[in-house]
Amino acid sequence: MADHNKILIRNARLYDHDGDTDQPSVGDVLIEDGRIAQLATTIDDAGAQVIDARDKLLIPGFVNAHYHSHDILLRGCFENLPTEMWFMYALPPVYPQRSAKEVRARTMLAAAEAIHNGVTTVQDMLTILPFDSELLDVALETYDASGLRVVFAQQIADLRALDRVPYWRECVPEASHHLLAAAADSGTVASDPVDVVTEEYLARRGQHDRITWALGPTNPLLCSPDMMRRLAALSVEHDLPVFMHFYQSRAEAVASRHLMQDYDGSLIPLLEEVGLLNERLALAHSIWTSDHEIVALAKAEATVLLNLASNMKSKGGVPPVRDFVDAGVRLALGSDNSGCSDSQNMFQQMKLFTSLAAVSEPEPGPPTAADAMRYATLGGARAMGLEGEIGAIRAGMKADLVLLDLHSTSFTPLNSAARQMVFTESGSAVDTVLIDGRVVMEDRKLTTIDEHTLRAAVEDVMPGLRRDIEMVAARNADIAPFLLAAYRKTWDDDVGMNRYLERNQVS
Repeated sequence: MADHNKILIRNARLYDHDGDTDQPSVGDVLIEDGRIAQLATTIDDAGAQVIDARDKLLIPGFVNAHYHSHDILLRGCFENLPTEMWFMYALPPVYPQRSAKEVRARTMLAAAEAIHNGVTTVQDMLTILPFDSELLDVALETYDASGLRVVFAQQIADLRALDRVPYWRECVPEASHHLLAAAADSGTVASDPVDVVTEEYLARRGQHDRITWALGPTNPLLCSPDMMRRLAALSVEHDLPVFMHFYQSRAEAVASRHLMQDYDGSLIPLLEEVGLLNERLALAHSIWTSDHEIVALAKAEATVLLNLASNMKSKGGVPPVRDFVDAGVRLALGSDNSGCSDSQNMFQQMKLFTSLAAVSEPEPGPPTAADAMRYATLGGARAMGLEGEIGAIRAGMKADLVLLDLHSTSFTPLNSAARQMVFTESGSAVDTVLIDGRVVMEDRKLTTIDEHTLRAAVEDVMPGLRRDIEMVAARNADIAPFLLAAYRKTWDDDVGMNRYLERNQVS
């Protein structure tokens, strides 16, 4: 009888970040109690459950280092919009509180999509506004049932977007000021966000085997220095990673020039002063980071989380990928919101990462396809505080693994596993997924989620959500011209850099 605590993967091509990433060697992997116990050319273990992986490529599961599950049901709802306009159509503060039924359906959909795409770990920077402990538990319990590994952070802020987004107060009529909000706007928060996060973390830490915690102050521009100092202390006390948005748009660079004059117009000295600029800090986007700020991030050993699909659709620009690489900045990749990138697909992100780096830098050089695989796995693991646990196929590490079908046209002929994963594959070759040594998808069929039930659950909540989407769109119709005027006004400010490949004059 097979020992269900043991799985033997036979005859797979084993992807090794430090080995031959073009033609990975064939071998066996023995998994015991959720970890990789042994790798060898041939392993004999008569008691293990066997997975025949002949003509399959075994890779470490992808790590989606920046994601928000709260708007997955809004995928396909929007064309491209500048970031600060998109806020007003897609983010939780502009919608009524969601039901437990909707939170359960959307979280399970997020988990199902991740697993289908070979993502075994996700950092969910979730926003629940107004905050509700019961809805938090619904999300955590749903993730736990799915088998996905999650690093969870409740997104928080304590300053009003009205006072921090450039020209909103000036351009939007005062009668509409109460409508303006950002990702976790303080106007919708009644209690102290740091107290809430601390209490919820202390009450729930260790409750779920595959769920760990992080801190999620939304953005240095929307968080007071006092709040950030308190979170920095909490991060040190409990060794918690900190995830923030950072220079996501040109407007944020403008805001930093206006609001950070005591810090030479830069957010970096502020982060250093409040105690957040260190190896536990992960900054999403970072498009409008200047040369001297890039050097500071490298020195601090902070991580930059790149979200290329989201950046393009929200008109954020192209991040200075080659400059990050050359400076030695630690990098990871993420998908961001489904409301602006529409897909939790790391194959897309890797291709965009390497391709945009190429078109924005005329000289040949990094990042390579193999680099992209590192950032999509090991880079995310480090950012999440899981370095040495996930992100590679090594003895002693968690068995978070993905089998790709090499019979797929994407890998025919097999010239380079790394380059074909990055430049050719779409995710259709993802065949089998293991998390913690447990098979959560086999032959492209999920084992932990009933997808018929999932689709029914999603369809059940969509009529109510669609009514709210229409309500939000109708409410925004009157203020959209003023939001556009505020966005256009930011182009009159010189921020000392350009992050667009070519820009026509905005008028």
